[in-house]
Amino acid sequence: DIESRNSSHRVGKSVHPVDGDVPVVYAVDEDQSRRSWLSWLVPLFVLGNVVVFVITMYVNNCPKTSNNCVAGFLGRFAFQTVKENPLLGPSSLTLDKMGALQVSKVVKGHQGWRLITCIWLHAGVFHILANMLSLLFIGIRLEQEFGFAKIGIVYILAGLGGSILSSLFIQSSISVGASGALFGLLGAMLSELLTNWTIYANKFAALLTLILIIAINLAVGILPHVDNFAHIGGFVSGFLLGFVFFIRPQYGWVSRKNVPHGYILSGKSKHKAYQYTLLVVSLLLLIIGYSVGLVMVFLGVNGNDHCSWCHYMSCVPTSRWSCKSENITCSSLQMDNQLTLTCLNNGRTSTYPMANATQSQIASLCSQLCG
Repeated sequence: DIESRNSSHRVGKSVHPVDGDVPVVYAVDEDQSRRSWLSWLVPLFVLGNVVVFVITMYVNNCPKTSNNCVAGFLGRFAFQTVKENPLLGPSSLTLDKMGALQVSKVVKGHQGWRLITCIWLHAGVFHILANMLSLLFIGIRLEQEFGFAKIGIVYILAGLGGSILSSLFIQSSISVGASGALFGLLGAMLSELLTNWTIYANKFAALLTLILIIAINLAVGILPHVDNFAHIGGFVSGFLLGFVFFIRPQYGWVSRKNVPHGYILSGKSKHKAYQYTLLVVSLLLLIIGYSVGLVMVFLGVNGNDHCSWCHYMSCVPTSRWSCKSENITCSSLQMDNQLTLTCLNNGRTSTYPMANATQSQIASLCSQLCG
C-alpha cells in the first residue's frame, strides 16, 4: 500500500491497487473543497449603509428647521440637537420619510417595503458606526468562507425576520438599523458550527465562545429603548438559514471531477443524514414562520395581546429604569407651512415643514418626538 496524507488537512488520499490493475481512490480529507472567496459584498453593504446615511442627513437639512443644530459648520448635513437625537443623527420625521419601520403605515398604508428599507437606515453616527464595524468583523469572514450569494441572502432575510417580529411586538415607535441582519449572521455562525460539527477541532471551545458572545449581545437588548425583538427575530432567522445555506461536505468525500482517469471512486457520502434532516426541518420552519408572520403583520395583530410576558424579552424593568409606556401628549402650533410640536412628557420641541397637518399625522409625530 502507498499512502500519502497531508497533516494540515488540505489534501489527502490513499491509493490501493485492486486486482493488480485498477486502483481505488479514498478521500481522507476534502478540506481543499473549501474555497476562499474575495469579500466584496460585505464592504459594499457597508458602503451602501454609509451612503444612505449621508443622503438621509442631506434630506434632513437641520438648519432649515432649527437654529441649534449640532456641528452647524456641516451645513445641511448638521445633526439635530442632542436633546432630540443623542446619537448625532436626523430627526424622526426624516427617518420616517426615508422608510423607517412604522407599523401603522405598514398595516394601514400598505407600505410593506418598510420591512426591508428600515434595515438600511440608522438613527445616528454612533448607531451606524457600531453596526458597520460589527458587520465588517462578522461578515467578511463568512463571505470568504461561503461566498457572496449565501451571505447576501442570509443578511436580507434575517433583517426581514427581525422586522417582522419587531412589528408584532413594538407598535408605538419607529425602528431603524441593521441589528436584526447582524444578529442573523451570528445565528448563522452558530448553526454552521452545529451542522458541520464533525469537521471542527476544538469544537466545544468554539461553541462556548460563540454562545457567550450571542448571550451578551442579547442581554444588552433588555435595556430600555433597544429593539430586542428585531435582534431575536434576526437571530432565529439566521440560525435556521445557516442550516440551509452553510452546510459543508464531510471529510472523506471527494468530487468525481477531481478523480484521475482510471481510478475508482470510493469514499464517504458528501453530507451526513443529520445535515439533510436539519436542512429540511429548518427550511419548513422558515417558510411557515415568514408566511404566518407576514400575514399577522399585515392584519395588524399585536403580539402583546397574545403573550403577556413577551415584553420582558425586550425590556426588563429594574429600580433604575421603567419599561412602562407613558401616555404621551403634545402641544401643537401651526403657522403657515410649519408645524411646531412640543412633547409635554420630555419637553422636546421640533418644527416640521408641513401645512394643514391632520390629527393622525400630529399623533404620529408626537409619538416619535416623545419616544
